[in-house]
Formats: sequence, C-alpha cells, structure tokens
Amino acid sequence: MELKAAPGAEPLRRYSRTAMILHWIIAVLILANIILVYIVDHLPDDYVRPVIDTHKSIGITVLGLAILRLLWRYAHRPPPLPASYRPWERISASAVHIVLYVLIFAIPISGWMHDSAFKDAALYPMRLFGLVSWPRISLIANVEPQTKEFLHNLFGAAHRWLGYGLFGLFALHVIGAMKHQFWDREPELQRMVPWGALTTKETK
Repeated sequence: MELKAAPGAEPLRRYSRTAMILHWIIAVLILANIILVYIVDHLPDDYVRPVIDTHKSIGITVLGLAILRLLWRYAHRPPPLPASYRPWERISASAVHIVLYVLIFAIPISGWMHDSAFKDAALYPMRLFGLVSWPRISLIANVEPQTKEFLHNLFGAAHRWLGYGLFGLFALHVIGAMKHQFWDREPELQRMVPWGALTTKETK
C-alpha cells in the first residue's frame, strides 16, 4: 500500500495486509509455545500430555503459516527500509530476518523429527488440536530402537538449542524495532500495522 509522505520526506509503504496478518499470527503462536514450554514442568501430571500435544499442534501450525508467509513474500516485494538507515543497519536487518526465517522453519521441523523418534509414539498418535491426524516421519519412526533413542535425544537437543537461538534473535528483532521507532523516530511499527501515521523525517 503506497502512502504519500510530507513534502521533502521519502515515500514509505506498509507491508500488505496479508503479510501483517501472517506476521502477527506467527509471532503470537511462537510466544504461546514459549509460554507452554515454560509452564509444562509446573503443571499437574494430568495436564502435561494435553499441553505437550498443544505445543506440537502449534509448532506444525507455525510451520504451515511460515510456508505461506515465505511464498507471499516471494510474490510481494516488502516495502523498502527508510533511506536514513545506515548500511550496517540494513545488513543487520536483512541478516536477522534471514536467520529468523531459517529458525522458524528449523524449530518445528526438528520438533517433528524429535517426536517421530519417540519410542512410545504409537501410544500417543499426533492429532492437531485433537482434530486432525498428523503423521510421524516414517524414515525416523521405523528405525531400530537403539538408533531411535539416539535420534530422539539428538533431535531434542537440536530443537532446544534452536529455540534458544530464536529467543536471542527475537530479542534483537524487538530491540532493533524499538530503537528505530523511539530513538531514531522512524515509523518502524506502523509499517507492520494497518493504522497510524506513516511519515518519516526529512532527508538532507
């Protein structure tokens, strides 16, 4: 959506409405999964399995939405960064976004692989939000038990450390957005929401 800036200021655009919706849904779902991971060890035993199943369902949902988000981004060029951004800020922003995309894919995939190597998987079939059956990865699920145990631990560790990486990059993403919004006085947040004035400081 092209918006006119004040005279002497550079023109800016918001992300498309579809990109906004996908961005915020994915962000909320990731935050929900982080909360579930944090609270699961503090819940009564009867609640643990439903929470774990919900965590898996959200992860697969994020994976599907991330695929849609990537396809949409490929077909719809995102709005350019303001001209006032320094070269290192542009490079940093691009690098963080690329790694975030990688992690948003890698985390649910590694979780799916971890669950597929669960030795008691047959006793706990995967159903997305209790409604839709979801398969395990047969190449992993059908290996011999000793190898399966090794893979379960390996994929579990990968899933956990990728999650830590996501926490760190998410913090950088938020800090960067806040820095541009409140320190540099650039309309950073307005580019990803459908309301608010979208003007930038004058270029010299």
